[in-house]
Amino acid sequence: MPAPTASHLARPLTWDVFCHVVDNLGDIGVSWRLCADLAARGQTVRLWIDAPDALHWMAPGALEGRIDGVRVLHWTEPLAPDLLTHLVPADVWLETFGCRPPPEAQAHRAGAIAAGGSAPVWINLEYLSAEAYVERSHRLPSLVSSGPMRGVGQWFFYPGFTQATGGLLREADLAARQTRFNAAAWLAAQGLVRTERPRASLFCYEPTSLPTMLQQAGQDHPSDWLVTTGRAAEAVGAAQAQGLDTGRIAVHHLPRLTQRDYDHLLWACDLNFVRGEDSLVRALWAGKPLVWHIYPQHDDAHHAKLEAFLDWLQAPDSLRAFHRIWNGITPAHSVWPGWNMVGSWRPCVLAARARLLAQPDLTSQLLEFVAEKR
Repeated sequence: MPAPTASHLARPLTWDVFCHVVDNLGDIGVSWRLCADLAARGQTVRLWIDAPDALHWMAPGALEGRIDGVRVLHWTEPLAPDLLTHLVPADVWLETFGCRPPPEAQAHRAGAIAAGGSAPVWINLEYLSAEAYVERSHRLPSLVSSGPMRGVGQWFFYPGFTQATGGLLREADLAARQTRFNAAAWLAAQGLVRTERPRASLFCYEPTSLPTMLQQAGQDHPSDWLVTTGRAAEAVGAAQAQGLDTGRIAVHHLPRLTQRDYDHLLWACDLNFVRGEDSLVRALWAGKPLVWHIYPQHDDAHHAKLEAFLDWLQAPDSLRAFHRIWNGITPAHSVWPGWNMVGSWRPCVLAARARLLAQPDLTSQLLEFVAEKR
């Protein structure tokens, strides 16, 4: 399906994208990629975000307004005086992950509607999952039940992995960028030398099996492990402080990476440990063996979510077993499967990527959906 552009609409639209940061910056990652992709397709986007500072390193220039088509608005409580009076009403409201637009914005828009203005196409962009409820719930309508916008319609929009879902974020130039990518040059820019040793990227929370895995991987043949800043680096540092013997592993701590450079990291590695939603999607596009550290929930609901993903991935038994160990579902003394086993995982990831590439991406589907509703 060709990606809808502004030509599919009567005119390019203005989008208000609302992002309330919960933790770990995954919500910012998804929201910014979506905003940038909408802008690249001719839309005008305002990103409302309550903790925008991470964009300084994640998307340089975003806060200064140097990204064409995207304006970042600091979502404060209360909103800055007179902010709303100087904004053109948006055609689309898109709330990410169940956050609600600021109450002042709702009251302001309700007043405009009462004066004869139109309501926005209001979309609730939900969390990513491969579970069956996603297909059942995708594109379902709902009415706002309380507040100044009570009675206004909104729709649930679920990203996902099948034709019956909203798809995944995928920029139009992604394949071309991957084709042009020079791993040796990128590694050199990070102060690393490209070798014939296998490379792994590590972006995770604090898996209890991490020290054991690194120690056992260090007994395998030599390899390079590229560790991302933040919780992954802290977890590795804590293990090293306890006397972890990494054997043949060379551990490299990376600086904070922009979103583009995080893509490059995934493309440059032979195995990618990822966490949350944004990095999982980017690892699927990379087409390399991947291990997902799913966000843990207190009621263990993430166990079913992980199994649903592994089912969709058509993961071989060894990859399923490693995911369960890595996510603390199954205890094990033997953790690291070996680089030979890791190499056997790539066909299933490539097949999964091919299935995804045959489906319309998330931004294309959002544009098409909004055109229908307008």
